[in-house]
Amino acid sequence: MKKQLASSLAVAFSTVLLWSCNQSDPAAKGDYVSGVFVSNEGNFTQNNGAISYFPRERTTADPDIFAAANGTNLKGGVQDFVAANGKGIILVDNSAAGQDKVEFVDSHTFKSEGTIGAPDIENPREVVLVGNKAYVSCLGTNADLKYTTGYIAVIDITTKKVTKKINVADGPENLVYNNGKLYIGTIQWGAGNKLAIINTTSDEATSPIATPGIANPVGIDANGKLWVNAGSKVLRINTETNVTEATLPIATGGDKTPGNFTFSADLKSIFFVLSGFNAMGKEYGATYKFSISDTQIAMATPLISRYFSGLAVDPLQGLLYAGVSPSYTQAGYAVRYRTDGSVVDSIKVGVIPTGFFFQ
Repeated sequence: MKKQLASSLAVAFSTVLLWSCNQSDPAAKGDYVSGVFVSNEGNFTQNNGAISYFPRERTTADPDIFAAANGTNLKGGVQDFVAANGKGIILVDNSAAGQDKVEFVDSHTFKSEGTIGAPDIENPREVVLVGNKAYVSCLGTNADLKYTTGYIAVIDITTKKVTKKINVADGPENLVYNNGKLYIGTIQWGAGNKLAIINTTSDEATSPIATPGIANPVGIDANGKLWVNAGSKVLRINTETNVTEATLPIATGGDKTPGNFTFSADLKSIFFVLSGFNAMGKEYGATYKFSISDTQIAMATPLISRYFSGLAVDPLQGLLYAGVSPSYTQAGYAVRYRTDGSVVDSIKVGVIPTGFFFQ
């Protein structure tokens, strides 16, 4: 009986498999189906942020694909861009009060599909997609620069409406999602030494994790552990117990700040930039790398002796993408590196490239 049942199931499976092969889904259509999207923050007072795009095999970029598709630019600085299932979300921060927005696009054509503006969205910083919801960290109106009006806007992607605002004081910014929990970093000096957590099933805040500095969640490693930058340290946290299992100091020299953390494609290494400002107010620094199994971070020799305005690793090819910003007024570059620090090439993009999305 078991053999007959197994045989019947095998025939049924083969039939379904053959039908599936003959009934393949139609290929996605559009100019931006597969490639690299660069978030160019732009000059804040000029509101000239843009999304640049190039296929992986190309060395030139389309500088502003939203303007090309819609006949108008985004009218603000680009803070973040993510996409899934052909739907994209752009966070736009305008220097004028009440002009910030979430812009919805078809991620294959970049045609606009609607917006959400003030008062639902004020000073958006980062977005993550969880099922049919988008979570957007917002600093709020923040008129007193004390970050007391911050919140997470929960958006129903189908209706394109904010369904809830979850209060997160101290300047919510960086977001990491894992297994029903949204980890939220803050930017408030002195008061923000904690990692906020939201249960994405109930959309309620839970008990935060205390940190020895301003919390900046990095991501989940190959072993399922959460890494967090906290001041001049990085922490490895058990996501089941919220217990900090390891603390690795970063030698900052007393005048530099770590940032732009990103994982390697295999989630076993972490890259970051250590930077400061010279007497002329110009940011400088270098880029470092360490393993999730290291007990200390080697700082004697950087991986790349250069400061970058953004870092990300392409999960498909494993290359490190670095943003180079010559000034606040001229086009920047996306420089591609191998993970050993050797350069591949560079591609001219927009003003102040800070983020990368790979599709």
